[in-house]
Amino acid sequence: MAQYIIYFNQQWVGDHSSEWFQSRGPLARQVVAELKEVGALVFAGGLEEEIELAVGADENGVLTGPITTNGEFIGGLTIIEAATDAEANIWGSKIAIACGWPQEIRKFKS
Repeated sequence: MAQYIIYFNQQWVGDHSSEWFQSRGPLARQVVAELKEVGALVFAGGLEEEIELAVGADENGVLTGPITTNGEFIGGLTIIEAATDAEANIWGSKIAIACGWPQEIRKFKS
């Protein structure tokens, strides 16, 4: 089994009403429950939305503030185990549909 990261940039979420976001919660929790049920879930979670709260580190040590300067940053991620790329892509699609915004699926190097 290989591990994959399925993630989205915060900017991909878009502007929606609080009611819209509340309607997505049960859908996303259902996909996570399915991942747990089949033993594919490693980790899933959203990140703080305020990039200013991020702290970077480089070869000189800890920095004050984020490294991200291009305006895009990760909003949340799911790490799964899947037997094939196709299986990982299906899970990524399910997450995208449940959340209502795109997801990127990338395989960890083995």
